Amino acid sequence: MDTKYDFGSETEGRIVYVRSVEVADLPEELRAQAQGQTTLYAVHSAEGERLALVNDRQLAFSLARQHDFAPVTVH
Repeated sequence: MDTKYDFGSETEGRIVYVRSVEVADLPEELRAQAQGQTTLYAVHSAEGERLALVNDRQLAFSLARQHDFAPVTVH
């Protein structure tokens, strides 16, 4: 098939990035709320703004999808 599709319009601006974050690298007030966790998962916008910080990777992806974002892992 030689049909062209434009995938940009649906996902444009809707990609978020999920990455692991060491609790020790977080500010004091966030470390105090980590309740013994050593690693959390952050969801970031394409511009780098942290949108969420959660306990596990699966939750980060589920949260992003529930808000109509397309999550991508960042190493």
